[in-house]
Amino acid sequence: MRSIHLLPAACCGLVLGLFATLPLARGDAKPSTISVDEIKEGMKGYGLTVFHGTEPERFDVEVIGVLHNFRPTQDLILVKTPHPRLNITRNVQGMSGSPIYFDGRLAGAYAYSLRQFMVEPVAGVTPIAPMLSEMKRPLPPGFWPLEGGAPLPAKPVQNTPKRASADGGATRFDGVPGAYDAIEHGRQVQARMGGAADSARGITAVSTPLLVAGLGERSLGVLRRAFEPLGLDAQSGGGGQSEPDPNGPQHFVDGGSIGVQMARGDISMMGLGTVTHVEGTRLCGFGHPMMNAGDSAMPTALGRIMWIYASDQHSFKVGEATKTLGALVNDRQSAIVADETRVAPTFPVHVEVKGVVGAPRTNWNVIVAEERFMSASLTASVMSGVVEATVSDHRDVTWSLKSKVRVRGHGTVEVEDFGLASGGTPDSGEWFQSRLVRTIGDALNNPWENTHIESVEAVFSVDYGREVLRLRGVDVLDPVVDAGERARIVLHLLPFSGAEVTRTLDVTMPRELAGRDVEVEIVPGYEVAPEVAAPENLDQLFANASRQNYPPRSVIAQFKVPMQGVTYQGHVAPRLPSFALDALRPQSTDVQPESFASFARTITPSDRFIEGRDKVKIKVRGVMR
Repeated sequence: MRSIHLLPAACCGLVLGLFATLPLARGDAKPSTISVDEIKEGMKGYGLTVFHGTEPERFDVEVIGVLHNFRPTQDLILVKTPHPRLNITRNVQGMSGSPIYFDGRLAGAYAYSLRQFMVEPVAGVTPIAPMLSEMKRPLPPGFWPLEGGAPLPAKPVQNTPKRASADGGATRFDGVPGAYDAIEHGRQVQARMGGAADSARGITAVSTPLLVAGLGERSLGVLRRAFEPLGLDAQSGGGGQSEPDPNGPQHFVDGGSIGVQMARGDISMMGLGTVTHVEGTRLCGFGHPMMNAGDSAMPTALGRIMWIYASDQHSFKVGEATKTLGALVNDRQSAIVADETRVAPTFPVHVEVKGVVGAPRTNWNVIVAEERFMSASLTASVMSGVVEATVSDHRDVTWSLKSKVRVRGHGTVEVEDFGLASGGTPDSGEWFQSRLVRTIGDALNNPWENTHIESVEAVFSVDYGREVLRLRGVDVLDPVVDAGERARIVLHLLPFSGAEVTRTLDVTMPRELAGRDVEVEIVPGYEVAPEVAAPENLDQLFANASRQNYPPRSVIAQFKVPMQGVTYQGHVAPRLPSFALDALRPQSTDVQPESFASFARTITPSDRFIEGRDKVKIKVRGVMR
């Protein structure tokens, strides 16, 4: 509508005449969007996307037809996209969300294509109506990831659950608290989201390119296997962050690039797409979900495109972030929604590498998005990338990773990972099973309260050489002992090179074993997990995380004793007679104490890791009175 300026009083009649025509002008004005019902075969229009740099450019569009009810309550507009570059690249990952216009009105977002081997530039367009509905959807009151202050009141968990799931929508982990598994978590998330990305046929959502910077090929391969089933296609093609450009865009615009920053810093990972429509500080984009995770909170960024790589299977945009801005707040069937005013939770990960002479970098800093599913896997990928870039020699390596995970309101949790790698570094996939990753996953998926990880500090130490002793055999110096006395057991240990080493263990035989033949097992300390009670709150969970194993550089002599151990209400009683078990059984609830076989253990420190197991028998005589 044209602007109307007030004129001098002499022109009052003309002014009144103009105002008299205003209602008619408003009635004739076209709406800013066009409905699917108005779209006909053969209609021509245009789209907006960034081919290079930061400024959106036009490309031609022609309607093929409309597929009705393509998704539940959602149609799909099929279009041709003739353009000198698109004729070569055809469907393009990273173009998802590019706005499509007919008759000068917004129709929807470029979003769908054939899964593989397209031979012509054809795309599916998500109608704008459901996307605008998602953009206007309010966030749940008190949505924790986007709010400061104290966490939400904990959802109560009655006693000790056999299996508990944290609130958190599609990306939550269902499992026993304290038993987080990143690989199993990925399977659960994939199952909830339909697993469309790994088995789709025909027309499907254009995969979101996950642009990765700072990862080697092995680490990238592991990352790809973790995220590809969720519709994220990890590519070594940018994803880092350049210096802010004061002359570049400062806000999101229709047709501009948007990145979802999962990690940034020395290692970066960014999902790339296109903005469909901006209203105020909110925008919708993609035209399909990133992971269909529902209410979300991940950092977003303005993007710069370098080029579109052409491929017979999947062409994709390569680029990087220019400015972190706002947060992803919704991830739904028809669109992602971001808000420039929101700040998503993140935490810094600092890794120091020791023992590697001449490494190009020994201190690594990465900011990781805090999300129930992604944070643990992203941290695993960061560790994999650091180790691959720093310790890539094909030599025997003994390594340890000592980590401190600081959690708001719960202090610092210290855990240690360690191992031996014959002829090279630890396998990239091993980091997904590390104690560091399990601790992060447990913290963010606990069933008691919402948490925030404040920081992760890790020191990765390397010793070149096999710092290990192999258990060759065992001699018993005292095969028969009195109850309450010590038996001596000699271990014969072989280093990787050099002469045999012996260690003598003094093992006390308890009085309750009088008259029995006792089988003593010799095992490395890292293979034995101490008994811990099932956690009933977050502090107990973290305490258990720090007690997951005995000292890794130790050897343990252990044997069963004729009593039962019990865990109950967060406590462990290692040896109780049967009548005590009966007394502990409550009468007013069906939650019972959990019993376990009780062991006596003698722990002997060692200067090196020990490999191998063995068993010996010792006869315990009764004490003469």
